[in-house]
This record gives sequence, C-alpha cells and structure tokens, in this order.
Amino acid sequence: MKKLQEKVGVGADGHFGKNTAKAIAQHYELSNERAAHLMGQASHESGHWRHTRENLNYSAESMMRVWPSRFPDLASTEGLARNPKALAENVYFGRLGNDSKTKASLYVGRGFLQLTGFSNVKAFASDMGVPEVIEDPQLLEDEYAFETALWFFNKNKLFDIADKGVNEEIIKKTSTRLYPEAFDNEEQLLKQVINSFAT
Repeated sequence: MKKLQEKVGVGADGHFGKNTAKAIAQHYELSNERAAHLMGQASHESGHWRHTRENLNYSAESMMRVWPSRFPDLASTEGLARNPKALAENVYFGRLGNDSKTKASLYVGRGFLQLTGFSNVKAFASDMGVPEVIEDPQLLEDEYAFETALWFFNKNKLFDIADKGVNEEIIKKTSTRLYPEAFDNEEQLLKQVINSFAT
C-alpha cells in the first residue's frame, strides 16, 4: 500500500482511507463506480492491501479444501504441504501458459488481484508496455500491483458492469465473475470505498 500511496501522491502511511481512495481514483482516472468495484475486489483479494504475492504455504487440510478434486485425500498431498514451490508446480504446471514447472512456480499470483500464469503475465506485459515483468515478475508485486488489477478489470470487461452503477445486483455480478465466495466480504469493502467518496 505504501508503494501505491507514493505513486498516487498521498501520505504513505500504509493505511487505506478516504484520502488514499480519492487519490487512487484521480491518479488512474477512475469514476467513483469503477474505483469502488476495483478497490473493493483488490482489498478483498490482497487481505486489505497487505499481500501482493500468493501464499501457497498450505497445510494438507487446506489443500484438500481449496482443491478437492486435485487433492481428495491426505495421501494425494504428500510432499506438497508447507512446500510452496512444489505446490505451485503441481497446481499450475500445464495451465495458464505454464509449459514447464519452472514457469509454474515463477508465475504464481502477484499484484492486488493475484495475476497468475505465464500467459496472463505475458499478455499484461504486452498490453501495458512493460516487457521487463516477464523476466522479473516480482515487479508485479512492487511496481505494478495496482496496474495488474486495472488490466484484469479491463481484460474481463468488468468495468462495463461497474459503469452501470453501484448496487447489490452489480456487486453480485462483479464478484461472481472473479471470486464467488468473496461476495459478502466484498460487499462490505465496497461500501467502505463508496463512503470514501461521500465527502
């Protein structure tokens, strides 16, 4: 959050509040509706702006809960629990443009919306004119954490939904397009962001 605050020209205290919300919206030229939906989603997925890299340090039980079809029992998790690199290689290899285990472990979720996979990082790099993120994906955590969220919303036409206004049905549609289980949390976060623009 401090890095983003510095970028948008507001006091870098690491806390998200009204001044930060307004500064982000102004810097990225976002309407209140677009800003509210984007920030609500980003806040949820990043643990209230604290995390910009996917944490794959799962217990066996958590792996079975998150990926029940891939890990139906404890035996299927052997060697992967509390082993982020091995888990990334297992769940991301052969998907999202990851044609090697090296790519699978390198292109884990990064940024405020957890941009994941070589194909997504490559597309982001091309669309945003930042080819350096392919060789150094850590930049997605530091320099381009919010930009990855902007790109994702644009790529998936989520701003078209947000442009219809902020209401419960729009929140459901936007949240469902990303993280269905996040609805209740995002609704609360979205209301907080909306209140940021009230004064």
